[in-house]
Amino acid sequence: MGSEAVVLPQKLKVGVEDARELLGQRSAEFWPALRAATRDATDFSEVLSLATLRKKALKAGIVHAPEKTIRVAMVGGSSLYPLHELVQQMIGAAAATGWWETELWKGDYDNYISEILDPESELYASQPDVIFLVPSNQRCTYHGAMTDPHPLQRAEATKIAEDLLSLCRMAHERSGAEVILANFLPAAEFDPGPFRVRTLGSNWSFRKLVNLELGLGAPSYVHICDAEFLATRRGAADAHDPRAWFETKQLYSSDFAVDIAKEVAAIVASLHRSSKKVLALDLDNTLWGGVIGDDGMTGIEIGGTHPRGEAFKQFQLAIASLAKRGVVLAVCSKNDYKNAAEPFEKHPEMVLRLKDIACFQANWEPKSENLRRIAQELNLGLDSIVFVDDNPAEIEIVKQFVPEIETIWLGPDPAEYASQLLNSRFFESRSITGDDLKRGEQYQQQAARSQAMNAGTDMDAYLASLEMHSVISEFTQVDVPRISQLINKSNQFNVTTRRRSEAEVEALLADQEHYGFSVRLADKFGDNGLISVVVVRVEGATAIVDTWLMSCRVLKRQMEDEVVNEIVRVALQRGCTSVVGHYLPTEKNGMVRDLFPRMGFSLVEETPERATYQLITENFEPGKTHIQIDRRAYDAN
Repeated sequence: MGSEAVVLPQKLKVGVEDARELLGQRSAEFWPALRAATRDATDFSEVLSLATLRKKALKAGIVHAPEKTIRVAMVGGSSLYPLHELVQQMIGAAAATGWWETELWKGDYDNYISEILDPESELYASQPDVIFLVPSNQRCTYHGAMTDPHPLQRAEATKIAEDLLSLCRMAHERSGAEVILANFLPAAEFDPGPFRVRTLGSNWSFRKLVNLELGLGAPSYVHICDAEFLATRRGAADAHDPRAWFETKQLYSSDFAVDIAKEVAAIVASLHRSSKKVLALDLDNTLWGGVIGDDGMTGIEIGGTHPRGEAFKQFQLAIASLAKRGVVLAVCSKNDYKNAAEPFEKHPEMVLRLKDIACFQANWEPKSENLRRIAQELNLGLDSIVFVDDNPAEIEIVKQFVPEIETIWLGPDPAEYASQLLNSRFFESRSITGDDLKRGEQYQQQAARSQAMNAGTDMDAYLASLEMHSVISEFTQVDVPRISQLINKSNQFNVTTRRRSEAEVEALLADQEHYGFSVRLADKFGDNGLISVVVVRVEGATAIVDTWLMSCRVLKRQMEDEVVNEIVRVALQRGCTSVVGHYLPTEKNGMVRDLFPRMGFSLVEETPERATYQLITENFEPGKTHIQIDRRAYDAN
């Protein structure tokens, strides 16, 4: 059963008074407490109080090392005070650990068009990393007749959306910033009654249409802060405060402004860290009601014949929806394997089957150790995993022994499970690519490869038996989302850990000073998809490896050799006499510390912050591998 013991926390939620007390004590625990209290806060006055405590702490010189400093500019068609205070506070608390400092610039009331159009405006002088644009509802009204033809009304909605997106485009091109655009609040008035849904000219229908056009037309660097959805969750009437609009030009009600600030912080966080990859699941009283070892197949609750059973089935449907978007599923259960696997194989009401599970750990070892095994088998970091369990003691053990793993405690009511999972926000992605949809299948294929390797003794024969085929391609437009995704979430096999947005990757397509290529790999077990990205900057006769990252699931399969072959091949085409590679150490990329010397590079200089290596191209002998290479684009030019 394991020897781990756990003490449940005495206080599950930290509030304003806790943070205030720690501030008075000048305690080092103030900043973690402030972060926790801010994340939990939903009340306007509570968030403002926490913002005040933050200012007092900074003024008092209570030192903290910010995880990151982010420059944010806010512009809009309403007063941005005190929304900017809420945004600054929420972004600070959005850090994975620690606190993010925010340098914030705030535009004037309803001056956002001129601030964006003027290249010399203070907006651009603030050098923002992120621009948050809040247009007012007054600019989203159909001024014709409600009885106008639908094509006329639709054309007006499209024009409003295109004009806004054009402003976003200009703001991005002039600043290089990512743009967060708040869409329009839904109308909350009954007028004109049921006719509102029979015409596109009503405020209700017209705003929804404009919002749809904004979402569908937004380029990769524009991120929609979905005020329409948030208002629907809270209640459209509660999102408005007419008196605040007339008196101080506040677009949002006080508490709804907190919802907006939290959403902005979530978007900013998504720009700086990737979503989770693996959902690890407990079984008994989590995927079904009851204990399979005691109740047997006929005794567990799952399916539509009982309210609780229907709730568990709905939870499995929610899990399956995540798997369809590329979330990898694993099982982590204290159970006999035979008992645990039986419902997946035989129960007619089970949504999830064994083929859906990439890693199945069912034994009597501590769950913290089984989660480590899952990470090891999938070749992923612990911080890629989210663990779900109905038992608070098990959740607390995982928090104590593998704090890198995020957890969801489901509680006693299965009717809430699906909502708890889907509202956790752990698996949100800025884009969904074809490779994402195949991820679960790819990790199952990886398990089959591991079994084949373990069954053999000759590594060379094993590699030859895989029948590997690789496509090395110059960056293409269709691969931009996946390339950007890999660049922003790859941490382990990543020599520099430089991040790039989709817009920045698109810019590389036409940049003559850089060359970049992506690598796909397939074998007899299946297609791994896009597994490596390389960006090289050419400076005179030197090719400098700016970015080299690779999926850990293809390690030790000679793909590193083929990547170096390609880097040098194109460098020679560009007239380069040397290739320089930099290794920038992080907490997670230690596995590539000796990558360049293993590939034949010589050490030039080494400091704690950077190791620089060089390879002379005329002395390079291409590595021989068992991979069949298909090169695209370079040789076609």
